[in-house]
Amino acid sequence: MPSPFASARRRLTGALTAAALTVAGLPSPLAAQGDLLIAPTRLVLDGRRGGEVILSNIGSEEATYRVALELRRMTAEGGLEPVDEAAASVSEKAALEMIRYAPRRVTLPPGQPQAIRISARPDAALPDGEYRVHMSFNALPKVEALGTALTEGNQGLSINIIPVFGITMPIIVRKGELEVVAGLSNPRLVQTERGPAFAVDITRAGEASLYGDLLVYKPGNSEPVLVVRGLGVYPEIPARHATFGLSPEQAAAIRGPVRIELRDPLQSGGGLIAALDAVLQ
Repeated sequence: MPSPFASARRRLTGALTAAALTVAGLPSPLAAQGDLLIAPTRLVLDGRRGGEVILSNIGSEEATYRVALELRRMTAEGGLEPVDEAAASVSEKAALEMIRYAPRRVTLPPGQPQAIRISARPDAALPDGEYRVHMSFNALPKVEALGTALTEGNQGLSINIIPVFGITMPIIVRKGELEVVAGLSNPRLVQTERGPAFAVDITRAGEASLYGDLLVYKPGNSEPVLVVRGLGVYPEIPARHATFGLSPEQAAAIRGPVRIELRDPLQSGGGLIAALDAVLQ
């Protein structure tokens, strides 16, 4: 039987959420792609004060990155699909228009950090709600002279293919006092093409998104048998059908009675968002 904590109502304001990002002494989440590292990996603003993202070049050579804004929508499986500006909704267009940031192009020597300053200026006439864009950081390939490689008895064009790496992160602006109801449902063990997996539906209702860590405990154990960090559920979907691969050993350990919890990230205090007691077969 589901516990009384299977769903919970939360009230969010931009000011409270933004403050949670800067609690002294708590670690910031990091993301890395190629030689680029960014922190934090998401930013929530209330429109009254700005924030920043720190880019760091962890490689051995100088690199240049282009910073841009784009729109993405979440699918029920948790994917983020790009949205063309021509197909953007009114709220998506408003989100693009309200975000200001600088610089828009960064060249980083090895080991050198750089701050991207970000602010939001929502129109006073906009209705209360959550507005979101995604900021992308894309490495620009180095320009090299295109030459012709000649070998004995053979003549041809040599082409060097250079991979371009990038990271995206959400920037969320919350206007007004918003409510969100969070819940967990339908936990199960499934078999996928890659092997056993744990699946659960993370449900939401209301004007705001959810973001947290998923933990699965066995009765009597203080350490979780499964931890998944940084799960988001955005307002465009009522539920995220999340699936996480397991090793055979994990699948065996997780069977039977469990307690499933969705909690705020540790750097935001780790508070309980929703919980569910279940038996996994």
